Amino acid sequence: MPHLRPWLPSDAPALLDAVSGAPDLAPQFGGALPATPDEAAAHIERSLLFHERAKNWAVEVDGVAVGNVGLSAIERTHDTAWAYYWLAPAARGRGLAARGLAALAAWAFDDGLFRLELGHRVNNPASCAVARAAGFAAEGIERAKLRYGAERFDVETHARLVTDPSPTVEPLPLLLA
Repeated sequence: MPHLRPWLPSDAPALLDAVSGAPDLAPQFGGALPATPDEAAAHIERSLLFHERAKNWAVEVDGVAVGNVGLSAIERTHDTAWAYYWLAPAARGRGLAARGLAALAAWAFDDGLFRLELGHRVNNPASCAVARAAGFAAEGIERAKLRYGAERFDVETHARLVTDPSPTVEPLPLLLA
């Protein structure tokens, strides 16, 4: 059964498999995808393990990590955070990202956060569909917010509040350990 769980250092081979052949994921990795098992292990250690201002969960299917849902910029004065997600190409189109994002939001609200925000390039309708299915309302367009190489992209921002209705999508089970 698909579920969310914390990333482990032993997930390096799965991370490498998930991103190989997926150049569209490079922005999620700071512009360069891990290309070796050592680079994948370093990315997990540096970016995907829990810490005070960020939480990441592996999307696991059949015992293998195939994606990520996470929170960054966790801020406790205003109880806000930035949400994000990605899936390996082979795992897309099955509702896993929306179900994972819904589970992440439920966990965040149970943990005391009030507002979650996310953004996607306006030329990425699949990401918009994930956000909407997980109950994130569109709030507006930020013009030319992102730059990848020489090209700039408009970003549609979405948010979900603890007071918003729960989405109809069934959240993935979320394991804390």
